[in-house]
Amino acid sequence: MLRCAVTAALIAAAALGAFEAAAQANPNPNRVFPATALRGEIVVGQPPALLLDGRPARLAPGARVRGTDNMLMLQGQLAGLRATVHYTTDLAGELLDIWLLTPAELARRPWPATPAQAAAWRFDPVAQTWSRP
Repeated sequence: MLRCAVTAALIAAAALGAFEAAAQANPNPNRVFPATALRGEIVVGQPPALLLDGRPARLAPGARVRGTDNMLMLQGQLAGLRATVHYTTDLAGELLDIWLLTPAELARRPWPATPAQAAAWRFDPVAQTWSRP
């Protein structure tokens, strides 16, 4: 009985090690952004308050901020941050999901900055690109 428990523990540890190695080998797989994601410039003062494209904004309760490595960032890490991001908002207009962009993601142009642009443009979710009509 003890031998089975030890064997199961060793198998679980080996599997966990393999998953960790795979995650470290490719820390930033191609991220998939939703069609509702807009691009903007944020300047964070003291979270949850920030400036979005020079206008006051707030992080929503439960907001998720992902760094360029796609890992979640704590709100304490955001103080003093200035970055170009993709973001989504909740129904109250507060920022819900934020992705800090890598240079390759920044190079994807055009990307809508307003809901009106997103409504008028066409989004290809597979290629993660926008095209103007």
